[in-house]
Amino acid sequence: MYEWIKALHIIAVISWMAGMLYLPRLFVYHCEAEPGSKQSETFKVMERRLLKAIINPAMIVTWLAGLYLAWRGHWFSSTWLHAKLALVIILSGVHGFFSRWVKDFAADQNTRSQKFYRIINEVPTVLMIFIVILVVVKPF
Repeated sequence: MYEWIKALHIIAVISWMAGMLYLPRLFVYHCEAEPGSKQSETFKVMERRLLKAIINPAMIVTWLAGLYLAWRGHWFSSTWLHAKLALVIILSGVHGFFSRWVKDFAADQNTRSQKFYRIINEVPTVLMIFIVILVVVKPF
């Protein structure tokens, strides 16, 4: 069963990260759209569906499967896992900010620039790189 849960965890992580990398790109393009325009309304639908149908469920499955793997693998005493969990908590916080910004765009209340979203788009990438290194290399 452990290997099946590991496969599920990897699939969920890939799905979560795909959404976390794509959503801020949608924000970049949404910034260009005139509030109330057809284009803006299309972005609202895309952002809401991406968040609700992919990103949120994928994060939940990632957490549940990951905690199961850590428990069954007896990894909770490992320092690398503590570091990984800290980074995943930060990634979950970024997810929370993204959720808030979807609501801001939905209410035509975005106050951030394209440049802001271009920069913030890199945060999940950097976190992912360090998380993968911790899992694969287990440096400590």
